[in-house]
Amino acid sequence: MQVSRGMRNAFPYLLPAFLVLALTGLVPLGTVFFYSVHDTFGGNVFFWVGDQWFVRVLGSGDFYAALLRSLCFSLIVLSIQIPLGIYIALKMPRSGGFVAVGLVLLAIPMLTPKIVVGYLWKVMVQPENGLITEALASVGLVLDMNSVFWTWAVLALMDIWHWTGLVIVLCYARLRTIPDAQYQAASVDGASRWAVFRYIQFPRMKLVLAIALLLRFMDSFTMYTEAYVITRSGPGVSTVFLSHELVQTGLIQFDLGEAGAMAVIYFLIVVLVSASFYRLILPSTSRGAGK
Repeated sequence: MQVSRGMRNAFPYLLPAFLVLALTGLVPLGTVFFYSVHDTFGGNVFFWVGDQWFVRVLGSGDFYAALLRSLCFSLIVLSIQIPLGIYIALKMPRSGGFVAVGLVLLAIPMLTPKIVVGYLWKVMVQPENGLITEALASVGLVLDMNSVFWTWAVLALMDIWHWTGLVIVLCYARLRTIPDAQYQAASVDGASRWAVFRYIQFPRMKLVLAIALLLRFMDSFTMYTEAYVITRSGPGVSTVFLSHELVQTGLIQFDLGEAGAMAVIYFLIVVLVSASFYRLILPSTSRGAGK
C-alpha cells in the first residue's frame, strides 16, 4: 500500500508522540519482560532462567483466582454501565441549558482522581455516620463491609458512579450527529420507539460503544487504587484482584521475576481481549462508516 504525500508530510509532526509512547510504554514493557526471564540475588546481577517464572505463575491457584475475580468484576460493571449509559443518553434532550449542566455534572466524577474516589467512598461506607450506611439503615438494610456481597456491591457502585458518565457522553455526542430528517421520516412511517433505536440510533452508536467498551474493560480489569483504599483486599481475599496480586508479588514480596512474568501475562490478556472486541465490532462499523 502506497503512502500518500499528505501522510508523509504529517509524519514529522507525529514523531514526538511516537517517541513519548516509546519511552513511556515500550521501555517499561521491555524492562518487565527482562525481569520475567531472569532471576537476581541483588547487586544488579541477573541470571537467565527462561520460562521458569511463567511456569510458576501459570501453575499458581492464587493467580487464577485473582484473574477470575478481575474478569467477574469487569463483567458486572460493564453489564450495568453500558446499558445505563445508553439509556441516559437517549433520555437527554438534544438542546437547552439542562444539557450543558448535565454534561458538566457527568464530567466531575470522571475528572476526580482515583485515590480521591477511593477515600470518598470509604468515608461514605463507614460503620458510623457514613452517608451510604445511614441511607441503607433508613430502609432497614445493614451495610456490613465484612460481607463479601456488600463489599463487591460497594465497589461496583463506586465504579458505576465514577465512569458511567464516559459512556453517556460518548453516546450522546454520537446521537447528536443523527439528522432530524431521519427521525421525521421514521415518524411518518409510523416506526415504534424500539424500531427507531434499533435501526437508526444503535447503528450510529456502535463505534463509540466499542470505544467505551474497550476503555472501560481495560480500566476495570486493571483497577487497583480504589479497591485497595476501600477494602484493603478484604474481607479475606474476596477483593484480591489480579492487580493486587501483582503488587503483592512485586513490591511486597519483592519477587521481581515472578512479578515480571505475571505482568507480561496480565498485559497479554488485556491485549487479546481488547483485540477480540475490536475485531468483532470492526466489520460492522467499517460497513457503516460511509452512511
